[in-house]
Amino acid sequence: MKRAFLIGAVVTVAALAVSSVIYGPEIVAGYRFMDALDQHYANYEANGGAWPQIQDSCALCHGANGQTRDAQYASLAGLSAPYIEAQLHAFAEGRRHSPQMSPLAAHLTTDQMKFLADYFARQQPERTEAPSRDETLEQRGQATVATRGCAACHGEGLSGGPLAPRITGQGEQYLIDQLTAFKQGQRKDPNQAMNAMASTLSEDEIRATAHFLANQTPASPTGAK
Repeated sequence: MKRAFLIGAVVTVAALAVSSVIYGPEIVAGYRFMDALDQHYANYEANGGAWPQIQDSCALCHGANGQTRDAQYASLAGLSAPYIEAQLHAFAEGRRHSPQMSPLAAHLTTDQMKFLADYFARQQPERTEAPSRDETLEQRGQATVATRGCAACHGEGLSGGPLAPRITGQGEQYLIDQLTAFKQGQRKDPNQAMNAMASTLSEDEIRATAHFLANQTPASPTGAK
């Protein structure tokens, strides 16, 4: 009887050893995955509150944490809170037009607008894309930015501020669309400065400017929280 017990114990230990060899890596990977998931949600709640949060509804177009990877949409990460809040009010009140943003903003409360503005202002921006670099086009765009004095409104490093957005690292197509909209009067700057400046740009200068800006690595604006 004792011998049978010992044999059974040996067989059990051997089976456990074999199982650990076969399933051990999967078990370890599972624990690591759960730890990573717990850390993700801890970071999420520390950044924006318990899931779900209103900023999640913006991710489809503007990306996670407001950093889009789609060049046709604005990256909201690192824009100043006053600028974001002002744009949401402009969309809601019909002073800025967008078939997507206007109805969405119209349903936001003032507190929700402020929350979104503060949230996106805290996020670290990155380049939206890495477009193929054309050095000649980029140099022309850099010259255009310098001669038009873009930093006067868009701030040091073109990182934005309360009245003008960060334009470095935005998607090339988004920048082209916005400059063209200002040039054609489809988008209006409250003080008309952007409309006046954009009206002097040729299509080639708009393309060059967008290419230069899209290739710049952004930094958080001074007003970011």
